[in-house]
Amino acid sequence: GDKAFAQFLTDEIKEEKKIQKHKSLPKVSGGWELEVHGTEAKLVRKVAGETITVTFNINNSIPPSDGDETQEEQKPDEQEPDLTSTPNFVVEVIKDDTKQTLVLDCHYPEDEVGHEGEEESDIFTIREVSFQPTGESDWKDTNYTLNTDSLDWALYDHLMDFLADRGVDNTFADELIELSTALEHQEYIKFLEDLKSFVKCQ
Repeated sequence: GDKAFAQFLTDEIKEEKKIQKHKSLPKVSGGWELEVHGTEAKLVRKVAGETITVTFNINNSIPPSDGDETQEEQKPDEQEPDLTSTPNFVVEVIKDDTKQTLVLDCHYPEDEVGHEGEEESDIFTIREVSFQPTGESDWKDTNYTLNTDSLDWALYDHLMDFLADRGVDNTFADELIELSTALEHQEYIKFLEDLKSFVKCQ
């Protein structure tokens, strides 16, 4: 059984490498520096006395596919549809002269992705906003967290503009999807390779 498994993995890796769009990770425009630690990625850019950090994790970032229509519509020889990774991401804005960090928790609404052409709509939304002490890795649950569900629209729009002024806009969000998808695929191939060596190991 293990031999067949290893052979299957070998073929699978070959296939995945064939459809891999990016041999190296795509860049995000606007002068963002990328750091990757396993499945977690961090984008950093400094602007006029501020540091903006965007963090996301590719685990569980691929929305579940609707199993209903794929069966009938897919012709046997067709490629599987492209999987897209749309991770939640956290934006931290740190002003150099304060001890506060503004933290905005953003995500891609499931129904929005893929509806191009609607100029108005943003492809990501802000879910939560809070202040956290700068430099502390553990965020406190005692700090007030603003949930945007019941938020005044004008305030919400200002928050979105605030992010856009710092380079976190629809273009950025699109490029983040690109980057995250490439990173997810890279990690997936690596996982298959690790699994293959694990299975082959006697």
